[in-house]
Amino acid sequence: MSRVEARLAELGLTLPAVPAPVAAYVPAVVSGRHVFTAGQLPLVEGELLHTGTVGVDVTPEQAYDAARRSAVNTLAAVASVVDLDRVVRIVKATVFVASAADFTGQPQVANGASELYGDVLGEAGRHARSAVGVPVLPLGAPVEVELVVEVD
Repeated sequence: MSRVEARLAELGLTLPAVPAPVAAYVPAVVSGRHVFTAGQLPLVEGELLHTGTVGVDVTPEQAYDAARRSAVNTLAAVASVVDLDRVVRIVKATVFVASAADFTGQPQVANGASELYGDVLGEAGRHARSAVGVPVLPLGAPVEVELVVEVD
């Protein structure tokens, strides 16, 4: 068990098997000293944690939890190509939020992912971020998260 996985366990979380891609791509790619993940949905054992649009079918609190789950799944994607103990820092997180036209709380939803990275990786989990509102996401997910991670 990596120290990152041990920290997840301390938080009551386990690193799942990387969710299978829903189309023609791979979950993560290593290029030089960086790992780029595909967007990860809030899947738990193959099922979406929530579905729908934030501000209509999904509350901001549920979306925060979905972002947190998506963040765990991004770490699983990273772990599918490198040992998590090689993570130097998370460079950039992009959080897509399926949002009602008048919903402006994307940054607070994205905090679900950002705070998870900080809880797990400490200073190495601090990152640049974009929180983007979109009309719809794959499979009706309310949130999708992707990462750029620096490794040694």
